[in-house]
Amino acid sequence: MSPKAKALEAPENDPVPAEKERACHRIFSAACDLFYRKGIRAVGVEAIAEQAHATKMSLYRTYPSKDELVAQYLRRESELELQRWDERIARHPGDPRKQLSVLFSELTNRTSDPASRGCAMANAAVELTDPNHPGRKIIEEHKAEVRARLLRMCTDIGARDPAALADGLFLLAEGALASTQTLGHSGPANSVAQAAEALIDSQLPKTAAGASA
Repeated sequence: MSPKAKALEAPENDPVPAEKERACHRIFSAACDLFYRKGIRAVGVEAIAEQAHATKMSLYRTYPSKDELVAQYLRRESELELQRWDERIARHPGDPRKQLSVLFSELTNRTSDPASRGCAMANAAVELTDPNHPGRKIIEEHKAEVRARLLRMCTDIGARDPAALADGLFLLAEGALASTQTLGHSGPANSVAQAAEALIDSQLPKTAAGASA
């Protein structure tokens, strides 16, 4: 009998609804923390239940499988990242050039933070190689949305080749986040904003580039 089946067969009095809700919240919070800090494959349901001060039966009753819990974690990460994006660009409405600068300035702050393990979506993509995993589509859709947003902004600033600029900026961001895993938070990722500015200016008419300096 599988560990999941044993957990589900174990007798346990059903907690009141409020306690169930609290247990679900603790389980999800613990899973998000552990998946990001330690990696998805390295974290088992036992570790999640232990950190959440919950039982494995509670976990399995909330999430049919670990894969579904991983997918929910990735959905949350995608939503939070896009929400942060919207909040940053909202500070400079109608100014896509400034919005791009703010995004990459914030990225520099993120990559210099010792608590950061880079991009949760990119980290998960390395681990979730099965195209049928429920989290894989979430990762791909998230990255496609980021790329599409960059393309719209690069078009709005009047870049000579918006698609090429958007792809260049996308690769800069991905590389900066990945480099913190190997070269640390004081490595080349600290130059990502400067590199982005140079790349953007190279795609703009000289008058526009000069005006944005």
